[in-house]
Amino acid sequence: MIKHVLKTVMKPLILLTFMFSLANTAWALNLDEAKSQGLIGELSNGYLGLINNSNSAAKNLVDDINRKRRAAYAAKAQKAGVELKIIEIRIGERLQQRAKKGEYVQRSNGQWQQK
Repeated sequence: MIKHVLKTVMKPLILLTFMFSLANTAWALNLDEAKSQGLIGELSNGYLGLINNSNSAAKNLVDDINRKRRAAYAAKAQKAGVELKIIEIRIGERLQQRAKKGEYVQRSNGQWQQK
């Protein structure tokens, strides 16, 4: 009896959980999508910035990518024997130059500009 109940309850529950996890992954925002939707853009210091603070998925994405960028920049600066700020500025310039048409970059005056 208990096996039957567990089988009839657990199978649908496991299936529902699996389907929800797939749907959640499909809804996850990636960098290209966030840029093309105008949610985030490249700052002059080599990091991403939020254009609109109301999207929590974009904020999480920016925080995650900026954390990874900072670690990579720090390693690169240490290897080159220069200050972190120098690496950030150089990479920031390149990332802004490489931004695609329609994406946003933040100018030195703090204003966002669409390329």
